[in-house]
Amino acid sequence: MTPRDIGLFLMSARTDAAIGRLRATKGARAAFEAVYSRWNDPWSSASPRYRYQRRKYEQVVGMLSGRHFREALDLGCGLGLLAELLAPQVDELLGLDIAEAAIERARQRAAHLPNLCFEQADILDLPRTLDRSFDLVLLADTLYYLSPLDEATLQRMALRVADLLVPGGLCVLVNHYFFAIDPDSRRSRRIHRAFSLSPRFHLDCEHRKPFYLVSLLTEQLDSGAVVAITSGHDGNAADN
Repeated sequence: MTPRDIGLFLMSARTDAAIGRLRATKGARAAFEAVYSRWNDPWSSASPRYRYQRRKYEQVVGMLSGRHFREALDLGCGLGLLAELLAPQVDELLGLDIAEAAIERARQRAAHLPNLCFEQADILDLPRTLDRSFDLVLLADTLYYLSPLDEATLQRMALRVADLLVPGGLCVLVNHYFFAIDPDSRRSRRIHRAFSLSPRFHLDCEHRKPFYLVSLLTEQLDSGAVVAITSGHDGNAADN
């Protein structure tokens, strides 16, 4: 990072504040559509002026170096920056975001990458047709926008993400992490703790960097889901 990157955090705080105000009156999707309509790059993630975001994504992809994935899912993909960096390591990657404006820009950016596909979707209402489809699920700077962000919501989210993975699939969880005692860092720690304590995940490793936290978690198919799958029933592990 450079001192200039402080400006990135200030602009991110501006965008987050706007989302908070708009969500209260218009709902989550309208709030995100509004900030993408007002700013072409609401968090300045793609700006060459700042190093932090690209450096973070490069390091996350580096943690997966040497591994190749058949089907990957990027939840909350935004402009598709992380998906672009990961493209050489996946056969196919689907990026989902709540804002159609973000999806359109991601498609434009990745038009030269035929193995990337972007669609609009709400992370809280993902179709069950996606279950057991992915050997990699990415959640980068996404979950702290859930509201309410309570323990029950996080536990349900961990179970839902586990359902998306093939048995033994990998979940990569990335969130801002500053000084451990500030509110944002405590929020990130709660997110990572909820996933690591979920009966559907095993925490493989955790990386704490300036200024973000990465958890790599492996899906563990529970016995109830095994029975449902092998018997041909349509049950899902999140309801067991």
